[in-house]
Amino acid sequence: MVEIKTDGELDAMREAGRVVAQALAAVQEAAAPGVSLRELDEVARGVLAGAGATSPFLGYQPGFAPIPFPAVICASVNDAVQHGIPSDYRLRDGDLLSVDCGARLDGWTGDAATTFSVGTPRPEDARLVADTRAALEAGIAAATVGHRIGDISHAVGSAARRGGYGVPEDFGGHGIGRRMHEDPHIPNRGRPGRGFPLRPGLALAIEPMFLAGGADACWTGEDGWTMYTADGSRAAHIEHTIAVTEAGPRLLTVL
Repeated sequence: MVEIKTDGELDAMREAGRVVAQALAAVQEAAAPGVSLRELDEVARGVLAGAGATSPFLGYQPGFAPIPFPAVICASVNDAVQHGIPSDYRLRDGDLLSVDCGARLDGWTGDAATTFSVGTPRPEDARLVADTRAALEAGIAAATVGHRIGDISHAVGSAARRGGYGVPEDFGGHGIGRRMHEDPHIPNRGRPGRGFPLRPGLALAIEPMFLAGGADACWTGEDGWTMYTADGSRAAHIEHTIAVTEAGPRLLTVL
């Protein structure tokens, strides 16, 4: 069931989204060669605790997962697309890191992700990140009253194909509110004019995932969570929570 939020409820989601933005900014500032993924998770935990927020990631266990998720961020390095479990792996110069984070505050949830280079960026990684971010911006621009979910999907998917990127099947954005994952599902490719109509008060997490090698295939690692590109190419994952309003899309996961 799709839940439409009131203006007051969207304001509450904005506060949860602000905490997410703060956590992602703190993690990116702390990320450097020699820093472990587990240490970055501790940074995010500190931000959530300081804001009086909890994590919708910690303990989350969807049907595909063999264990509850043990951290408050997903930290996915290089060919890891998403759902990376923070470990003792220490970042190296030139790594490409995707960080996904959520926060629950006063009963409402925010969810966002970013991808960035650690240390010295590779030119091809900079292009991948820029193109994924541009696709997110195109998807957000399509999230207007009178459009449909398929218009968002088409904007993201078209950007992927223009750039020669792969897009993982069956993964994409989602509705969000009291829970991290709500209806409707937002595929990262689709046909315009199809799907659920966008109405004021609809809160969505839009999250392009681009695979640099151009193939769509992925596989899941031994931990049952981390998703990798099948061809070993690098991946980017960038996400914002937004609200559909009469005045246009409202970004909720920004500082």
